Amino acid sequence: MTRQMHLGLFLLGTGSHIAGWRMDGAIDSFQDIHAVCEVARIAERGKFDFIFMGDNLNADPGAHPSYTARLEPLTLLSAVAMATSHIGLAATVSTTYSDPFTVARAFASLDHISKGRAAWNAVTTAAPAAAANFGTLHPDHAKRYEIAGEFLDVVKGLWDCWADDAFPKDRASGLYIDPAKVKPLDHDGTHFKVKGPVNIGRAPQGHPIISQAGGSEPGQQLAARTADVVFAVVQDIDEARTGYKALKDRLPALGRKPEDVCVLPGVMPVVGRTDKEAREKLAALMAHVNSSNALGMLSERFGVDMSGYDLDGPIPEMPKADTYHSFTGVMLAKAKREGMTLRDLYNLVAAARGHWVLCGSAESVADTLQDWFETGAADGFNIMPAYLPDGLTDFVDLVVPILQQRGLYRQDYAGTTLRENLGLARPANPNFSAG
Repeated sequence: MTRQMHLGLFLLGTGSHIAGWRMDGAIDSFQDIHAVCEVARIAERGKFDFIFMGDNLNADPGAHPSYTARLEPLTLLSAVAMATSHIGLAATVSTTYSDPFTVARAFASLDHISKGRAAWNAVTTAAPAAAANFGTLHPDHAKRYEIAGEFLDVVKGLWDCWADDAFPKDRASGLYIDPAKVKPLDHDGTHFKVKGPVNIGRAPQGHPIISQAGGSEPGQQLAARTADVVFAVVQDIDEARTGYKALKDRLPALGRKPEDVCVLPGVMPVVGRTDKEAREKLAALMAHVNSSNALGMLSERFGVDMSGYDLDGPIPEMPKADTYHSFTGVMLAKAKREGMTLRDLYNLVAAARGHWVLCGSAESVADTLQDWFETGAADGFNIMPAYLPDGLTDFVDLVVPILQQRGLYRQDYAGTTLRENLGLARPANPNFSAG
């Protein structure tokens, strides 16, 4: 089959734009499960591979509305599973502020509930403010990734404690579970000691899909070793091609093939029937941006108080902070490349929190996505509508049909599980020959 692009929906209930909720008819809460289910069904109508729920572990009233007040992702996606039938369900859970047994059990549960559509976005939690909610100190960058590597290994090990055929449920003999088909994990490592097995049978997908978005060297290496899907923060096609190739080139040394990992850059498309209509939509969004809310986002992302800098001067030299390494590198490189002022930079961050903004007619948006897909910059895209539901509906109704007509995108789902729709093999179970 000809290679086709994959699409995820990065779902923020108030839209990816910081002022998306102010658009006429837009959803204005990320605590409304009925609105989230409506959006999920629109994405499923567009044959998206999955919806992706980010998360954070602290509340800042000056930050993006959806990052400040939101439903817990796994709880939310369990409800969405009942309102959908094919679309994948990806939730963010931290490896720094969680424990492997709970995470393994929760995602196996979501996989069973959804009949094989669960995905875990494993993050190390960049924001130091989260630590105060757990009564601890925030580990430094290197330590967070060291913990994450062991955490992922433990979770995968727990998913493999059960054979697929561990439940004979033989009424005649009374044998419900075959004890030979379930094993302890007996993990005793640097950061975790976990006996196992987890108290839920093997997931329909074997392992729920694992996604990651780390852009630093440790993040890229962890993604190359463990991830099925990698989210990328990019602003430029050449930058995207370089990052795409660098990640794919890591895989053979880890016993993996390039097609084992799906790379999806984040993009906020603002779509119109004409370029003029799209520009008018973006202008309406940007009219709501002010320096205080965008500077707050910049300060959080850079880990530096930006309030005292000259908005119309050049980007200042800033100390290296222990937060958001990928975001910081991408944004500072773009700012330097384009001679941006701090005002330019915060406008860009407000528009899509630092992600790529693509504004234009449906035809021009499709042309650009096709170019990135066919020239080694992406395997697809993580779509980040500026506001909901209309920002998503514009993409589904106007752009998706063009991609389908060009043979770049599926007409229907390939299977019932997320692994099948991503074209990824179900992992064998090393503990059991029948696994």
